[in-house]
Amino acid sequence: MGAEFKILGSSSSGNAALLRTYEFTILIDAGFSGKRLRAMLSKEGLDATDLDAVFLTHEHNDHSCGVRGLCSRSDLPFFANRDTAKAIQSGLTRRAHWKIFETGLPFQFRGLKVSPFSIPHDAYDPVGFLFEWGGDDLFLPRESLAWVTDLGFGTELVRKKIKAAQTLVIETNYDEELLDRDPRRPWSLKQRIKGRHGHLSNRDAFELLEDVESPAWRKIFLAHLSKDCNEVSRVTEIFSGFSRPGCTLSVVDPRNGDLVTVSPASVTSTYG
Repeated sequence: MGAEFKILGSSSSGNAALLRTYEFTILIDAGFSGKRLRAMLSKEGLDATDLDAVFLTHEHNDHSCGVRGLCSRSDLPFFANRDTAKAIQSGLTRRAHWKIFETGLPFQFRGLKVSPFSIPHDAYDPVGFLFEWGGDDLFLPRESLAWVTDLGFGTELVRKKIKAAQTLVIETNYDEELLDRDPRRPWSLKQRIKGRHGHLSNRDAFELLEDVESPAWRKIFLAHLSKDCNEVSRVTEIFSGFSRPGCTLSVVDPRNGDLVTVSPASVTSTYG
């Protein structure tokens, strides 16, 4: 069995992904209710009891609200740094089974190497993840995945980490024009979203990826789109000129989680 990666959903309303090999089955973020996460897992032929761990980037609800429902399983480990765990636990009625890591220090979980790295966002101690697994094996080759959402700009550290990943998930959160004319968000919130500890616009993400030289990317998923201040068509328009040899590019529709392919090559089934 090779590795399987599936984004269960990604938008400003909720984010979660599933990564599984014969050695582990993990969730990356848990930004939907426990009930909805269980339904999502069921569609993949899994139950919450099949999960080996949950990895959390930060405490915002669209990445962590499912902890409340999932922590009813007392043996399920939730990996987070200390500030993130403390912030999430303060809103829970029962104690989650926390596994605390230190931002910037890689660690091992079963056959998975996990490298949590700092990202600029308005949370207590937000991180991106670089996951690496496998080896020189026909059935489980060496693979890597970077999960990087909720960042105001691409630091040198972010560039270094995403460059090493074969599969990259990165946000294209908003379209500048749609955000500016959005009637429901006050000026102060718009400034926060645009700030260096806010989110990447479509153009920001495009320029960041264009600036990375000789990356290992084979698949890129453009994710965490705002349902109000972005549109899949606007993302695909900006990225229509983006090209990396041997790399496919897809946008995660924030309304239904469907993938819209930008690059001419198709996305393979194991990474659907």
